[in-house]
Amino acid sequence: MAKQKVKTKAVNDASAQRPRSSTTVGAIVILLLYQGYTLSIVGIASPWIAKSFALDEGKLARLFAWMAISAFGSLLLARVADRVGRRPVILGALLLAPLFSFGAALAPTAGAFAACEIMVSALLGGSVSSAIVLLAEELPVKQRARGQAVVALASAIGGVLGYLIIPALLAWNYSWRWLLAPSAAGILLVVPVAMMLPAQSKWSSAVSSGSAKRSHFYDIFHPIYRRRSIALLTCAALDTIAGTAVNGWLYYQAVSILGLSPVAASTLVVTGMGVGMIGFPLGAWTSERFGRVPTVFYMGGAAWLGAFAFYYGPPTFVSWPFMWLVVVYCWFKIASDVMTVGANSAATELFPAALRTTMIGAQGITAAAFSMLAQVLIAALIGPFGGLASVIRYLALLGIPSAIIFGLFIDETRGLTLEQSALEDQWNEVRHNPWPAEAENPRQAADR
Repeated sequence: MAKQKVKTKAVNDASAQRPRSSTTVGAIVILLLYQGYTLSIVGIASPWIAKSFALDEGKLARLFAWMAISAFGSLLLARVADRVGRRPVILGALLLAPLFSFGAALAPTAGAFAACEIMVSALLGGSVSSAIVLLAEELPVKQRARGQAVVALASAIGGVLGYLIIPALLAWNYSWRWLLAPSAAGILLVVPVAMMLPAQSKWSSAVSSGSAKRSHFYDIFHPIYRRRSIALLTCAALDTIAGTAVNGWLYYQAVSILGLSPVAASTLVVTGMGVGMIGFPLGAWTSERFGRVPTVFYMGGAAWLGAFAFYYGPPTFVSWPFMWLVVVYCWFKIASDVMTVGANSAATELFPAALRTTMIGAQGITAAAFSMLAQVLIAALIGPFGGLASVIRYLALLGIPSAIIFGLFIDETRGLTLEQSALEDQWNEVRHNPWPAEAENPRQAADR
């Protein structure tokens, strides 16, 4: 009889958890749709931003480099999320980002535009870090990779929308600045998202135990987590250089260098992104079937080879060069989306609740520094390398050693609870003792 009561209680708890998980996923999907659209605007509008502010390729690269300092703000918000909670950071960012988007739409100079976009990127970067961590904390073990796939898909869909809008704006003789109108209107999302986000989460348990308040930023380098954090930050640095080069200049490459019309360039990008969305469910399946680490290791290498092929351009023997560009871009997007699901799943599972968002923020600030470095390198190497495309295709190859490092040094978390994969018990035992011995493998901790 007692066993039956326990079983009934477990079933009731699981039934109560499902609606809460669904509404949490729904709130994060809304946020990621908004984030995906808003953060894609600068890349989409880059040819017309350059014309509006009289910027050549070098000056535009330097402007983009300055925008990368937004990650310092994202890191600050990530640390705040580990101290005061995920929900306040998400809602605060969603309230303020539309205001700065409105400012960017009216900016009279390149400097003013960059300043507003820095704030938008900082706010959305911090809120999205909190959101994907919250997702990992709220979903059951077997649904975490699937949840990461769903929200990554939402971000990708948001990122596609701008490519659909820009040809219509140009055809109707509207300024590229109208791309920012939906971002400014995002303030209307605050109330529905607030109603859907949970008031309590696993972060609350870290607060009640005192773990969150006693943690520090540098604890991500505690011997328990040092190998993981250094590997993830190294991967973030290499992937950022490659990704900044490939993704940041994609539309500029299509329109200003390859000479495609805005309609043709948008068709290319939207087709690639649309087909690439196959990668999200595929990434969830491979992450659960084979593991997070193999997913990133194999598909990461394949993705960056596709990027190299895109910027290499159609070979002379190809009869349909536009179709060749579409195929290799689809190749890049499918593989990179599979990789994204595996990487996000692992990154949110490897650290305790008190450090989880902080680690995402640390990756963000690493990305900021190396994004700036990437743009500086691009601006400096355009001349010696004989053009923008040559520089980008070689920088894209830096993603391959990143995939190798991930495969060699990141622990597999497939099938483990969040507490097991993050070594929560071990962290709770030693957090009062500075810098103890190195951590055991999470599989050993799970078996112990």
